[in-house]
Amino acid sequence: MSFSSQVKSELCRVPLNRTCCAQAEAYGVLLFCSLSTPAQVRITTESPEFAGRLPTLFQKAFQTRFDRLPAAGAGKRVFSITQPDKLSTLWAVFGHDPSEALAHHINFAVLEEPHCRSAFLRGAFLAGGSVTDPAKRYHLELSTSHLSVSRELHALLLEMGFSPKESRRKANAITYFKQSNAIEDVLTAMGAPLSAMALMNAKAEKDLRGSINRRVNCDAANLDKAVDAAQGQMEAIYTLEARGMLEGLPDKLKEAVDLRMAHPELTLSQLAELCDPPVSKSAFNHRLRKLMMLAKR
Repeated sequence: MSFSSQVKSELCRVPLNRTCCAQAEAYGVLLFCSLSTPAQVRITTESPEFAGRLPTLFQKAFQTRFDRLPAAGAGKRVFSITQPDKLSTLWAVFGHDPSEALAHHINFAVLEEPHCRSAFLRGAFLAGGSVTDPAKRYHLELSTSHLSVSRELHALLLEMGFSPKESRRKANAITYFKQSNAIEDVLTAMGAPLSAMALMNAKAEKDLRGSINRRVNCDAANLDKAVDAAQGQMEAIYTLEARGMLEGLPDKLKEAVDLRMAHPELTLSQLAELCDPPVSKSAFNHRLRKLMMLAKR
């Protein structure tokens, strides 16, 4: 099951207690479903949970039954209403007459309460929404064929404290979010807190993996630098040996030569601890730099 399907499954478990919220959710479904005209309403879904919720939702909201129900075992489930009296009943609830208006609009008067706005978002997502797997990327969108509805949804979301973005895809208007925090808040507002928590967990896991990878890469880079530095120091020692200059070195530099040649794999901090007496990393590094300077001369 995809993450988007999991979200819709969770949303369909939200109880239909208030009639006003059932109407608001159905309003979202009507404005974001596959077809909504004066002659027909058609809702198409592949979600079995949403398909199971729709008849109860419309009965609670409008005391209305669908004229067409999906066939048993169908992949894409199609619900439709074509009877004029039923269509008039649906749209009259929202103060809208499809036979007179050229375009659908959101009637904000029926979405004044916060719980009704959340229900409207839930219906819009169930009918025309999707969200990607947060383990891959962050993207939640609501798609409708009604441009005016998309613009008014944008205004509604702004009033609710969200900052959505807009785009067009063929004949559809898209309202979308790409920030993980915003998607978490939208999922919670719609009634899917468990999915929001799953997104937060996926984000934390991605951040942890990224942190580990950065640390591993950093350690590997530091190791490469240490190996290159040790190689340069040993080449300097070989140069001094070839010139017969090792015997004339001060005792501290001789000790540095002996430790580096005996332990080419150790870091400067580890070599500094082997000195007698132990010295600081910077002090030991100073001795090695002096050896390299002598070799260059």
